[in-house]
Amino acid sequence: MSIFHYAFKVKDLETTRKFYIEILGCEEGRSTETWIDFDFFGNQLSAHLSENLPEADYCGKVDGIMVPIPHFGCL
Repeated sequence: MSIFHYAFKVKDLETTRKFYIEILGCEEGRSTETWIDFDFFGNQLSAHLSENLPEADYCGKVDGIMVPIPHFGCL
């Protein structure tokens, strides 16, 4: 069971994918052309593509629902 979920904004998905998979050793989960989920040692990180850094916005669309980015949740 994961303890936390953290969604954050990035400027480039391919660089983000390379860092989390090749350097940190995370596994990729679900993804679309605008976001990637990573298994971060049993927890979920969600990198969402956005050009509005660092302001919060609703750039993430997950399962048809707009979600605010960044956001954090834990048990």
